[in-house]
Amino acid sequence: MLDFNVTFAIAIVLALAVIVPVAMLAIHALLGRARVTTAAKGSTYEAGIAAKSVVGTPRERFSVKFYLIAILFIIFDVEAVFLYPWAVNFQKLGLFGFVEMLIFLSVLFTGFLYILKRGALKWE
Repeated sequence: MLDFNVTFAIAIVLALAVIVPVAMLAIHALLGRARVTTAAKGSTYEAGIAAKSVVGTPRERFSVKFYLIAILFIIFDVEAVFLYPWAVNFQKLGLFGFVEMLIFLSVLFTGFLYILKRGALKWE
């Protein structure tokens, strides 16, 4: 069975989880400006092209370049994920960790130079 202190703490957290959003919505309704809606504001606008001017089907195919850019973004994003813990533990890892990270970065940089040479990042 739960202790009274734990039950009380859970009740406070649940109360705050309800009270804070309701209070924010109420403050916004009281102090916020009225929203002016127009046809232009309600229209879809994506990537610099108005949606009504684009004609196509939902099954339209994307270029392979689109997927290639997405995969490259994920690869270099994962690189950043590996760099952060290495930087935090840099002193503990010493010279061995530094050399290992240089090898890791050189492999990634070589791959980056390869995709630049192949023109994978050129959007036509």
